[in-house]
Amino acid sequence: MTTIPMDIVNDLFLRLPAKSLVRFRALSKPYYQLIDSPDFIASHLNRVLRTGDHLMILLRGALHLYAVDLDSLDTVSDVEHPMKRGGPTEVFGSCNGLIGLSNSPTDLAIFNPSTRQIHRLPPSPIDLPEGSTTRGYVFYGLGYDSVNDDYKIVRMVQFKRDSNDELGCSFPYEVKVFSLKKNSWKRIDSNFSTIQLLFYFYYHLLYRRGYGVLAGNSLHWVLPRRPGLIAFNIVIRFDLALEEFEIVRLPEAVMNGEIDIQMDIGVLDGCLCLMCNYDQKHVDVWVMREYNVRDSWSKAFTVMKPKSVKSFAYMRPLVYSKSRDKVLLEINNTKLVWFDLESKKLSTLRIKDCPSSYSAEIVVSSLVLGCKGDLANIERRNEQRAREAKIVQNSNKRDDFLSKGFKLLYLLSLVLCCCGRAFLWIHTRVKDTVGHRCGDTGRSKQLADTGE
Repeated sequence: MTTIPMDIVNDLFLRLPAKSLVRFRALSKPYYQLIDSPDFIASHLNRVLRTGDHLMILLRGALHLYAVDLDSLDTVSDVEHPMKRGGPTEVFGSCNGLIGLSNSPTDLAIFNPSTRQIHRLPPSPIDLPEGSTTRGYVFYGLGYDSVNDDYKIVRMVQFKRDSNDELGCSFPYEVKVFSLKKNSWKRIDSNFSTIQLLFYFYYHLLYRRGYGVLAGNSLHWVLPRRPGLIAFNIVIRFDLALEEFEIVRLPEAVMNGEIDIQMDIGVLDGCLCLMCNYDQKHVDVWVMREYNVRDSWSKAFTVMKPKSVKSFAYMRPLVYSKSRDKVLLEINNTKLVWFDLESKKLSTLRIKDCPSSYSAEIVVSSLVLGCKGDLANIERRNEQRAREAKIVQNSNKRDDFLSKGFKLLYLLSLVLCCCGRAFLWIHTRVKDTVGHRCGDTGRSKQLADTGE
């Protein structure tokens, strides 16, 4: 492998799924640096989005998350994540290989199932307005702001005067936006009063309806028709770059036709789509080919109620097949079927070792969020390491100071030792000299006494 030029390695690696690339980081330091580089991560994501390779179906069961490759339905794997608790963890959207996870309105995270890396959001409290005693439904949305190159989560909290207030439109919504780039929440002070008409009961019937649909750098929700309050179904959008609400103009054929239809929204091939359910008999799927251009709405196909299902209350398209002759549909939030665009026939997508009832989310294989772990934990570890480094630095300074003191004492002891030895040597020499001289004087006196 070391003999292969890096440009060829780069081209090969771009064709591999993220799960394989995570393992290949251990092959060598150059491969590690390549796979973790922002340019490679962006190039890999762009290729996956362009080709549709390595798509994964994320399945939400009663208490667990499962993943299966769309091209190979024989192997289903559990999706382990740090958010897992005793109860179910909601998946409120998918974007560029990331999914939004929620245990509660204040316990949220962005998770990459391919790399198993997670970013926990800092908790943001819900501020109840004066006079409100409880909150109603909570609406979420996960999206990528391509203008600012930032991943954002939108949280809209519906307030209620009391627990018996089913309409929940007595108070304005609290809207907050989380920015991954800034790792912080921001409250949106919006005068867009239309969002107060989001209907709690309609969304409560199917939790997925409360999750924003991403298309055209905006998140979208449906405001369902309510007799005496809203004459028509309305779709609102939240622009992730401008952080403002607007109303999406629907097809004239839909607005001028029957009003007693149930609407849902989704995304197909990156385009916003509108599902018009006519009394659970058939569903028309409209696609906005050019975003926010009303004339670009076109009816893509119609799906008749399958004979095998008792209720046809909810249906949404997920993805085209690679040959683009079929569309994968989710029906009633419990099963997946392929819809043949030419024959108009439905065939059940059977997944081995999978729960009988589940909801699905299409997730692309990507390295977004990197391979280095929980960003919040990394930040905490870096702070801890900085504190430890500071302690070590202070300790080293103290050790340096002490070592300098020891050196001075050592030198002083050497000087004193030398001085002591010099003193003893001088003292000995003086004593010997004095003794010698005293000895000569005594001998002279003795000679004088004896007359010698």
